[in-house]
Amino acid sequence: MINIGNALIFADEAAFQGSNNGLFAFFSNTNGTGFPILDSSLTAITQALQIPVIILLIAFLVFAVYTLGKLLSEHLSRKKVPVSLIKEMIYSIYDAESAEDIKNVVNNADIQKSQKKILSELAESEHLGKKSRETLARRLIDNEEDKIAQNLNKTDIVTRIGPTLGLMGTLIPMGPGLAALGTGDVTTLASAITIAFNTTVIGIGSGAIAYFASKLRRRWFGEYLANLDALMDAILDNIDKRDERLK
Repeated sequence: MINIGNALIFADEAAFQGSNNGLFAFFSNTNGTGFPILDSSLTAITQALQIPVIILLIAFLVFAVYTLGKLLSEHLSRKKVPVSLIKEMIYSIYDAESAEDIKNVVNNADIQKSQKKILSELAESEHLGKKSRETLARRLIDNEEDKIAQNLNKTDIVTRIGPTLGLMGTLIPMGPGLAALGTGDVTTLASAITIAFNTTVIGIGSGAIAYFASKLRRRWFGEYLANLDALMDAILDNIDKRDERLK
């Protein structure tokens, strides 16, 4: 006699086990995403990025070498302004009797030409009101800060994007390389690994050079702005002092 209840239970268990095996096979599918069109699309997109990434890495490497040479040139031609000179200039500027005296102090000092130009321009603003002179001084400083920011933006971009492109250049060829390993094509794998290592080195190297250049230039520009700000304050104080004498 057939037990219909047990037969139904066994049938349900078999169906449940079969459904579990199907779900397990779907989620454990190791052949891509399980959608051939999507797999081929992703592969095509990533492989299409390989050439642009390599071109950008080469451009970043050229820029990094150029930046390193330019940094060396800036270091050799840079005027190191000691604190004692700034102190002496502040006293001389404050004790000056006219705008021409201030300009003579500035022009005879061993400082950057751009600083001399800005300080001379501020010294000639004695006919302006106090608030207008302070506004002019602040605008001149802001203009210098904008120039410095533009100068540093290029190396900052390479610092951030260089290693990222190096990582992309590493991962992109490894896909076909690992696929070739599955078929026993060691030559293709070796070529992919070579490209991966080369792009990694170029990306990290260019980023490191750009980071070093940005770090050093920030210190130089910080000193430049600090000295300029101190001398501009001395000029403003001198003009204010001479205005009070005329009252």
